[in-house]
Amino acid sequence: MRKYELMTIYPEAEDKFKAGSDTLKADLATFGAEIEKEEPFGDRDLTYEINKLRRGRFVLLHIRANPAKISEMDRQFKLNANLLRYLFVLKDEKEA
Repeated sequence: MRKYELMTIYPEAEDKFKAGSDTLKADLATFGAEIEKEEPFGDRDLTYEINKLRRGRFVLLHIRANPAKISEMDRQFKLNANLLRYLFVLKDEKEA
């Protein structure tokens, strides 16, 4: 298992945020990933419109996941309509 940072952007609306976040956490559990820490960054302006939205709710997740499952998680996250954008970043072993 390796450590990753997963930055996520959800719609600002509370119901869509909750639905997207719950779906993402269920998907992570399905692939055997463990959430170590969750850091909400709050609502922020987006640099460009995404699905006709100008603002989004940012959340940073620190996770441990199997590197072989990242591409499968990526494919599953694309099906989550309430997840506007996401980015996996491998944490350096020295920092972890």
